[in-house]
Amino acid sequence: MGTETYCPTCGQPTPLPSCRHDLSRPRAPQALPLGDYLRSGWDLFRVYPYGFIGFCLLNFFIHTVLHVIPGLNWLISAAITSPLMMGNFIVAAKLLQGQTPRFQDFFSGFSFFWPLFLVSLVSSVLIGIGMALLIIPGVYLIVAYFFAPCLVVDRALDFWPAMELSRRTVTSQWFGFFAFLLLLILINFGGALLLGLGLLATIPITFCALTVAYGDLFGFQSDYTQRSLRLKTL
Repeated sequence: MGTETYCPTCGQPTPLPSCRHDLSRPRAPQALPLGDYLRSGWDLFRVYPYGFIGFCLLNFFIHTVLHVIPGLNWLISAAITSPLMMGNFIVAAKLLQGQTPRFQDFFSGFSFFWPLFLVSLVSSVLIGIGMALLIIPGVYLIVAYFFAPCLVVDRALDFWPAMELSRRTVTSQWFGFFAFLLLLILINFGGALLLGLGLLATIPITFCALTVAYGDLFGFQSDYTQRSLRLKTL
């Protein structure tokens, strides 16, 4: 698997020269292949299901423990949510580029703790203000900042450049990504209906689909194999 890459449309292993998508370049504006993103996300999940499910269980356990601890538990929980969630993106990105992930890769998002925390904080404030202004501006920003955390991780951008690049890029196809976001929410709602157990699969599948969409829209710029090696030596 280490010599293969995955096409972001079909999600199947294919040699890099024959893949019709160049992951190093952003895609041209056109109708979003939402069904392809979801199918590719499912295919990525199937490559490493036990890792994704195990990390999701660990994530639930961490937040459950934090919620029963009195004091600043809510602040700690909010601070670590984005780095933990972006672990799914990092692992899915490695799989999409034909690399073999390790379980510790799920925690690589903590290397970007402060910019991810600021993306979460500042975007939440701006979205809250937008919601107060007749709701529509807030809904616009929710979708517009969709890829900001991914840009922090993949391109090592600071919080504001990542937010602005996400906003400018998504705006040209805003309604398509609004539909994509609604679809991801509905999938996780369906997972929650199965006594919450379905979320163990739907959460990582939606993050895998998000990663495929990111690669198709922006292209990947990080070598996740080399990043993992550097983190191991720290």
